[in-house]
Amino acid sequence: MIRSFLTVSTGTLASRLLGFARDSLIAALLGTGAVADAFLAAFQLVNVVRRLLSEGALNAALIPAWLRIRDRDGEAAAAAFAGRVLGTVSAALVAISIGIALLMPLIITVIAPGFLGSRTLDLAVQNARLMLPYLAFAGPVTVLMGLLNAQGRFALTAFSPLLFNIALIAAIAVLLLGHADAVLAAWMLAAAVGVAGLLQLLMLLSQRSARLATPLRASSDKEMRAFFAKAIPGMIASSGPQWLMVAGAIIASATPSAVSWLYFANRLIELPLGIVGVAMGTVLVPELTRAVGSGDRVAVAHAESRALELATGLALPATLGLIVLAEPIVRLLFEHGAFSVEDSTATARALMWLALGLPAHVLIKALSPAFYARSDTMTPLLATAKGIVVTVGLAVVLGHVFGASGIAASIAAGAWSSALSLLRKGTTEFGFSVDASARKRLPRIVLAAIAMGALLWLTAGLVPAETHGLIKFVALGVQIAAGIAVYGLLLQVLGAASWREAVNALKRPA
Repeated sequence: MIRSFLTVSTGTLASRLLGFARDSLIAALLGTGAVADAFLAAFQLVNVVRRLLSEGALNAALIPAWLRIRDRDGEAAAAAFAGRVLGTVSAALVAISIGIALLMPLIITVIAPGFLGSRTLDLAVQNARLMLPYLAFAGPVTVLMGLLNAQGRFALTAFSPLLFNIALIAAIAVLLLGHADAVLAAWMLAAAVGVAGLLQLLMLLSQRSARLATPLRASSDKEMRAFFAKAIPGMIASSGPQWLMVAGAIIASATPSAVSWLYFANRLIELPLGIVGVAMGTVLVPELTRAVGSGDRVAVAHAESRALELATGLALPATLGLIVLAEPIVRLLFEHGAFSVEDSTATARALMWLALGLPAHVLIKALSPAFYARSDTMTPLLATAKGIVVTVGLAVVLGHVFGASGIAASIAAGAWSSALSLLRKGTTEFGFSVDASARKRLPRIVLAAIAMGALLWLTAGLVPAETHGLIKFVALGVQIAAGIAVYGLLLQVLGAASWREAVNALKRPA
């Protein structure tokens, strides 16, 4: 399981790092203001649908169903089922895309009511419509990735998202070199989103993954209706972090540049969330489905315990690091071109509050597979809905008083509300299984993370804020590397991890 986790998290890390490069270039190209707010609001809408479908979300329903049919009826029946899912998803998304295009002014008004009556609304509608072709490609990509994950083949699905960011980076580089007008640059970049989705689909179709879904046809029979009744709640719930961001952006749209500040701050949250959370959801669902289906309680406890250890061991130090180093990280990554010092300060403040919700987001990713493996997708959906209500309720008040930082704090509170709701429900329904090893290791992991955070805090003031260029890059890199080294050493000394055992385990045959 850890080998698969590392495969997925490595691919996600590479994609997220390219995403940083992409967003740094977007910040340099568009800065903040009306054009940037319009583009990022539209891009966030597409990103929600992208995450709704991909990055492990569809695994919640597709993998358990596919594995059950394959084990019960054989490979041919599983391929026929997958072919109907693929055909139905593709046809539905084409129809939905057309409907969204017609209703786009209303949709943008709902997700960004602060744009109403301004030029920003028209720009956001235009950008969103240019991005819509991506949705037609996202459905087939997601199904093919889910089928590969069900077979335990994580490498291709982990690295295929790289093409999305590579295509957008290439488009931005051309626009920067051409010194394009900001509005025209936003339009051309929006159009490149669809091209990026097409490249990802073509790469998956070139592999044998397409044979896992044959014959291809759309269907609305009883089996498909039952599948989507399970799938849709799970897909919505798996995109909880994005829904919370959308809820926050709705309130933030009334404040100039706040949408942009929250977007760029959230991009930094998505790096550790992607590495830990997406990998957790992708690997844990098939692992727990097999264990629950066979009634192997020891295997269930082992999977849940290791997932909780990994989630805590990676999310907690990332949280502390982002809080302590928020401003130097933001300035290094985004303070270029049209992105000003004031933008960096506002984005860093939002980042510090958003980071408080990171452990909750990762905890949700670790807890939700236990429900999905038992074919329960409604409980995670209700937990996500509760988090959205908490986020909106608090954001209305805190956003009015504290601006983007208050909205960021509301998003973090919404995430913790969802996580605690899942924890209570799971404990009551079936009891989360945490073995003796996890009970011993978890407090030691927390202690090591706190010590690492203290080290970063003590060294944060050693580099003057006005430092620029290569010196700033090297200084920040040394701080982060030192924090990681101290954390790893403390895990070994405290007995929370044995690196020799981990390396030996990775060398064993799968």
